[in-house]
Amino acid sequence: MSRSLRAHLLLIAVVFIWGATFVLIKDALRDVSPLLFNFIRMTLAFACLAIVYRSHWKHVTRRSLASGAVVGFCLAMGYQFQTAGLRLTTPSKSAFITGLVVVMVPMLSGIPFLRPKGAHIPQWNAYFGALIAFVGIVLLTTPAGAGFDFLSINRGDVLTLGCALGFALHVLALAHTAPRVSYTQLAVLQIGFCALFMAISGPILEHPHIRWSPRVVFALLIAAFLATAAAFTVQTWAQQFLPATNTALILALEPVFAWVTSFVVLGERLDLRASAGALLILAGIALTELLPNRMQPTAHETVPLN
Repeated sequence: MSRSLRAHLLLIAVVFIWGATFVLIKDALRDVSPLLFNFIRMTLAFACLAIVYRSHWKHVTRRSLASGAVVGFCLAMGYQFQTAGLRLTTPSKSAFITGLVVVMVPMLSGIPFLRPKGAHIPQWNAYFGALIAFVGIVLLTTPAGAGFDFLSINRGDVLTLGCALGFALHVLALAHTAPRVSYTQLAVLQIGFCALFMAISGPILEHPHIRWSPRVVFALLIAAFLATAAAFTVQTWAQQFLPATNTALILALEPVFAWVTSFVVLGERLDLRASAGALLILAGIALTELLPNRMQPTAHETVPLN
């Protein structure tokens, strides 16, 4: 098997894991508050990566610490909004809305101080893709018969929009910092600072609680070690052998896998209106990702996500 084929298959497997964890985490949130879940997950993932990359600690510099703090803050923002929103919405809706990060990245890169060196100004299909995705999100998040009444949108869907923004900023922050900082150091430090910011924000934003049920333990182990530490490592290796467009389109499969898993496990069905919205979001993502010579995200998100 060629390295390219192996990279494609492994990245698809990683994206499937990310999609499936929406259902797994949704179930676990019945016994644990969302921000506490995030903190424990990230702490475990950081401990794992810190051990794996322990030989790199002696080379940490002030620049790598500062970069890790900025990237970790954006990552924490994405996760906190995503998990808090997931408690109030469905796994498939959460995944489709999170997928908007692929649309937001080129749009945000139109702002000069956010645009990384070498990135191109968004072209017409980025704006058109964003418009299509916006219509899709309205159809997906507003109930049938509500027309375009934005007041009827679920609060969890609004929080998940904040998650997409956080992950988009994370992608841009990585684009600015990765060329100047050792990738292995940045990989570990962003997770460490992410856990730190979660430790600070969690008690302020919620009353943390946990009941150590089997589903909570299972979800934490899968999310921390398989869907964060291991998936991030596999993704990093795979993207050495994949064109950027291939990678982005594979990542766009995450909400599809989340919907399939939600359908099989929870019996969740999208009505005609929501299904049309989901398809429009995927169409907007695809149109945006076909934009030539753009800066692309390298994970779910470039994130050791979900």
